[in-house]
Amino acid sequence: TAPRPPPPPPREPPTPRAPAALPSSPAPPRDPRGSTMRAVLARGAPAARSRSAGLLARALSSGEKYDVTILGGGPGGYVAAIKAAQLGLKTACVESRGRLGGTCLNVGCIPSKSLLHSSHLYHEAKHEFATHGIEVGDLSVNLSKMMELKSKTVTGLTGGIEFLFKKYGVDYVKGWGRLSGPQSINVELLEGGSQTVESDKIVIATGSEPMPLPPCPVDNAGKRIVDSTGALELTEIPKKMVVVGGGVIGLEMGSVWNRLGTEVEVVEFLDRIVPTMDQEIGKQFQRTLKKQGLKFTLKTKVTSSEVTADGVVLTVEPAAGGEAQTISADVVLVATGRRPVTKGIGLEELGIEMDRLGRVQVDEHFQTKVPSVYAIGDCIEGAMLAHKAEEEGIACVEIIAGFAGHVNYDVIPGVVYTMPELASAGKTEEELKEAGVNFAKGTFPFSANSRARCVNQPEGMVKILTDAETDRMLGVHIIGPNAGEMIAEAVLAMEYGASSEDVARTCHAHPTLSEALKEACLASSTGNAIHM
Repeated sequence: TAPRPPPPPPREPPTPRAPAALPSSPAPPRDPRGSTMRAVLARGAPAARSRSAGLLARALSSGEKYDVTILGGGPGGYVAAIKAAQLGLKTACVESRGRLGGTCLNVGCIPSKSLLHSSHLYHEAKHEFATHGIEVGDLSVNLSKMMELKSKTVTGLTGGIEFLFKKYGVDYVKGWGRLSGPQSINVELLEGGSQTVESDKIVIATGSEPMPLPPCPVDNAGKRIVDSTGALELTEIPKKMVVVGGGVIGLEMGSVWNRLGTEVEVVEFLDRIVPTMDQEIGKQFQRTLKKQGLKFTLKTKVTSSEVTADGVVLTVEPAAGGEAQTISADVVLVATGRRPVTKGIGLEELGIEMDRLGRVQVDEHFQTKVPSVYAIGDCIEGAMLAHKAEEEGIACVEIIAGFAGHVNYDVIPGVVYTMPELASAGKTEEELKEAGVNFAKGTFPFSANSRARCVNQPEGMVKILTDAETDRMLGVHIIGPNAGEMIAEAVLAMEYGASSEDVARTCHAHPTLSEALKEACLASSTGNAIHM
């Protein structure tokens, strides 16, 4: 054969440069030290950027005006604060809870996942160990110990955020903040007194709170009618729990208590649970939960409640109207959604617009009608998800610093952390049909996946939706073990405009659950999976 030609000489690498500011984005802060540092941060190594940002923040005294102040220390707020400091901006974060992490870390995502895992271990030991040849004696639940682990997890993570604030030089102000001007926040300090924080830019990241249901007034202290926060703090395992609302929060917390022995009934106004998810996947999800013991009463509304000495009596009737009936329970969990926390923080006085749901109105750069005020996370339009808030926080402060920040809302994943898990990203089949998109579909069941069979978790499937002409992936929906981890590959593929053939031709380790995604992509791109 002819010898191969010599390889071409290596090209000189391009000179690195900082990204140009967006034409419509605000000018970077005027402090020359900040401008110089931003250029250094844009070019330097990660470690150098971190050290330089921290030194800059510590060099500026607290008496000076901040470049940016974040109102709210939840996932969107604290991430925005850290990123701003890393970009060389003098940064403060105001948080009223006294602990960073917001709802997610303190009374939401993190403690609920701790209880979901603990209750899953108990359920496996009681119902699955024998299948694996593991014989155990009588099992019991030490609920206080389980709650102790949950609290320890929360404390460790919130403390970790405070450490990061100190590392990067973010000033942490503990108290209730209220905008007192376009560039100032008045803070009623938790330790007493008040403080005014002056800032060139302000980012509203006040998050959300449980949506009240008037017929079911929540009293977490009474432990009879509770919201998601109260459901995390029960001191006894109830005999029966009614969950009002068939969304993510209600199903996750209902699963926790169901595994621990509680009879759980879900009352949902609509005709299906997880209504924003793909309906084919949602129906299978409901069947799976029903087999686990959850009872579903759909197309039903709660009209009143009465707390008695023995528990709670709910009066319900068909959503379309009809004969009323009562349901008794030891505990009622109200999980009918969340609403933004935007009242009482001075938005109306500044003329900042909000929609009928109380969400702050922003443009594509997260900027309100007041040029110095921005907003991110649960208090603006979009899914109320911690990771969505984090992405918005980073994009927002990048824009403030003069860089290009962007969030691709078409590929924000959503996960329900039950067992099996439910994960989704991109368009549902119903959305594509409504939009008139010509699409192809590929599915693959976990019952044909070797790893799922090895771990005796064969229930569920992967569903791929693609453009029928280009094969570009438009939606991925998974119900099965570790779906919340598997969805990341699909999100990455869609972020870069991959086709299902791209994923199908990518080598996946064997045996793994992720092979089910590969097989579903084979079914979508070629019409046939290998193992079906």
